[in-house]
Amino acid sequence: MVTIRCFIAIELPPEVHQKLGLVIERLSQSKIGVRWVRAQNIHLTLKFLGEIPQYKVENVIRILKIEVQRFKPFNIQVEGLGIFPNARRPRVVWVGVKAPPDLSNLYMGIEAACKTIGFPPEGRDFSPHLTLGRVQPNATPDEVRRLSEVVENDTVGSLGGVSVEGLSLFRSDLKPGG
Repeated sequence: MVTIRCFIAIELPPEVHQKLGLVIERLSQSKIGVRWVRAQNIHLTLKFLGEIPQYKVENVIRILKIEVQRFKPFNIQVEGLGIFPNARRPRVVWVGVKAPPDLSNLYMGIEAACKTIGFPPEGRDFSPHLTLGRVQPNATPDEVRRLSEVVENDTVGSLGGVSVEGLSLFRSDLKPGG
């Protein structure tokens, strides 16, 4: 059976990608143990579906079209900097997303719609963010400390707004480099 690794996300405009690239460039100069995401690949993930049979893709597209029709376009703001889960055990470096309740409502609608076609709901609360990088498993305690200091002392103001007018179903092909 042919499977496709995919996820549902909101795409970002080129000007936001460019500003995210500048933030990554600035942070990467700290030489901390983080594998940085290519700025043009950054998006706002709403639902990771994982490896799904190819025949299910049409069902996913169908329910997304129905779900999107329930919403009017809305705007989100990209700003702030943080790490998940916390400064002592960082795993993900992220930029925040400020959004109206429409974003959470869209997320919950996608979760409910995906559940109807066999995708289990996410096991944690929705925390909208844009992943800039992932801390490498072999990062030293000194790198972890420096990362925490860099994130704590760096201010990322507004990187721009995004008009949410639709969703995209992305295919993700894993390669040795990411």
